[in-house]
Amino acid sequence: MRKIRTGDEVIVTSGRNKGQRGRVRVNLLERDRVVIEGVNIVKKHIKRGRARQAGIVEVEAALHVSNVRLVSPVDGGIAKVGIRRNADGKNERYDKRNGQTIPRPDAG
Repeated sequence: MRKIRTGDEVIVTSGRNKGQRGRVRVNLLERDRVVIEGVNIVKKHIKRGRARQAGIVEVEAALHVSNVRLVSPVDGGIAKVGIRRNADGKNERYDKRNGQTIPRPDAG
């Protein structure tokens, strides 16, 4: 189970985008990276294709998960995420600071 999932609201804690907030759009599990809406915008040079023109476009680049923290849906602060088993025996994420369960994000 991952502590940050697609659809979660996160805040960047280090790097040139420090302090920016956004929703996780893509979670690249095998590379431990996330793409966040409106954060880490870079310019990319693309070659001409059948359906597109060549040029320079701005895209969202991936950030390492260690550089982002989950924003608590309860109080809006930074959440320290832990994993525990609930009454049904399934894993759930919870905020270690206040012990409350973090609900599943609406990815979509």
